[in-house]
Amino acid sequence: MAGPYVLVVEDDEVIGTELGEALAAQGYEPAWAATGKDALERVSARAPDLILLDLGLPDMEGVTLCRRLRSVLTDTVIVVLTARTQEFEVVVALDAGADDYLTKPFRLTELMARLRAHLRRSSASKADERFVGSGSLNLDLAARRATFDGAEIALRPKEFDLLACLVSRAGEVVTREELIDQVWDVNWFGPTKTLDVHISALRRKLAQHGADPRAITTLRGRGYRYEPA
Repeated sequence: MAGPYVLVVEDDEVIGTELGEALAAQGYEPAWAATGKDALERVSARAPDLILLDLGLPDMEGVTLCRRLRSVLTDTVIVVLTARTQEFEVVVALDAGADDYLTKPFRLTELMARLRAHLRRSSASKADERFVGSGSLNLDLAARRATFDGAEIALRPKEFDLLACLVSRAGEVVTREELIDQVWDVNWFGPTKTLDVHISALRRKLAQHGADPRAITTLRGRGYRYEPA
């Protein structure tokens, strides 16, 4: 049986080939796209389990492509590969829909560890109970659907996991470390800024659906708390 399907979006043929070979050796089913156009065509034919996305593509800005991919792939994990090191550029990519990023050059062992962690979290059940909620906000954990007053809120995978973690412990302080461990992985290599970006996105989406974004309270130096309705 083939392993998880991973699409490598990278214009450098040498890097694309090397990543494909490394993924295949680890039991993944790799595919390669050299341009943004090719990537969009491939995902329209088959949704990957995970995408490795280089931001420096010849035909399309990487952040724009990330946003377009996320608009049609709600459950696919997107990991950005970039030579850009300025924090604001990374935050923009995360806000466009990426779940994680690695700066070039990176170690192959670290990349594989990240992929395993993301795919494990993506497929694992986050709780034994199917439904959690607070007031007009309800989450169906099995279907991975969040609704407010009956209207569905479109959430990315990590956003849903974060909200489920907070709502399931409504009224309690959930530390930053607990959120990283539960939503990402106990061996998470990435920056904690990723958590802040996802919390900001959650607040924005809650507000768009009429929910009070202040329900997610920041406790500086500690973590976050979802205020029960």
